[in-house]
Amino acid sequence: MPEIPLPMKATAGELPLGDGWRYEVKWDGMRAVVEVRDRRLRVQTANGKDATSSFPELEGLAGALGVTSAVLDGEIVAFDDAGRPSFGRLQQRMHVGDRRAAASRAESVPAVLLLFDLLALDDQPLVDLPWAERRRLLEALVEPGPHWQVPAVHEDGPALLAAARANDLEGVIAKRVDSTYRPGARTREWVKAKVRRRQELVVGGWAPGTGRRDGTIGGLLVGYHDAPGAPALRYAGRVGSGLTQSELAVLEGLLAERVVDACPFDPPPPRAQVAGATWVRPDMVVEVEYAEWTSEGRLRHPSYRGRRIDKDAADVTAEP
Repeated sequence: MPEIPLPMKATAGELPLGDGWRYEVKWDGMRAVVEVRDRRLRVQTANGKDATSSFPELEGLAGALGVTSAVLDGEIVAFDDAGRPSFGRLQQRMHVGDRRAAASRAESVPAVLLLFDLLALDDQPLVDLPWAERRRLLEALVEPGPHWQVPAVHEDGPALLAAARANDLEGVIAKRVDSTYRPGARTREWVKAKVRRRQELVVGGWAPGTGRRDGTIGGLLVGYHDAPGAPALRYAGRVGSGLTQSELAVLEGLLAERVVDACPFDPPPPRAQVAGATWVRPDMVVEVEYAEWTSEGRLRHPSYRGRRIDKDAADVTAEP
């Protein structure tokens, strides 16, 4: 097992039922695997990038555990005024790489690390243990702190899903109690049942705006791959809703650096839908909320949620 492994991933689907499953809230944040070693903390994103400098308020966890080393899996979130996780608020933290700037931003937008798995302890790998045993060890190890906690596990999955729906949360993760941890793998032993329809997509270009957006980005042209690593980028539609003026300004700068001559979508989108488009190198990942997939493989009523630094474009596929 590598020093800091990539996280195990859930498969999207209907909520599984039975005594062999337990249920957790699906948090609307950024997945992170953290390593504690010699009272120092390292934070790694789901695609292996170092994000330690972005979240200095988490450093106290290293001393709080009281162990030589540990590797833990969790989700970094930012809560809104109502106590719900807000991906919009987390956007103010995810893209700040300078430690001093991140510490200043943490005063107004604090992050919390929600821990749900323990992968190694005192240099002993735990990935081959069943989930129930890893969970028991995690709860014994971690005491709640100012910026970290271990959220509850539930036995009644349908009740938790109903509560997630009532409180406008993202959904529920179901985990088999006997599941081992497979770093970097997507498994059906963990299942994510969504309340909100969310989809990560790759930006392949933008269409020019009109009216109040004249002269700037009118909508992002986005797509997905049939399978992780597949070369073809399939067109999924245009995303214009949800783009604030401040985010448009940031996107203009980032996309200007990626402009290319050739359309990255295969097959090319219908000409009428991409008139005047500017194409870009397809390596930026964004998250959108949407109503449904159409029979043509397009998103209906998509709304922009934010950029994802923790996802690789080559791994973005369409989820049900």
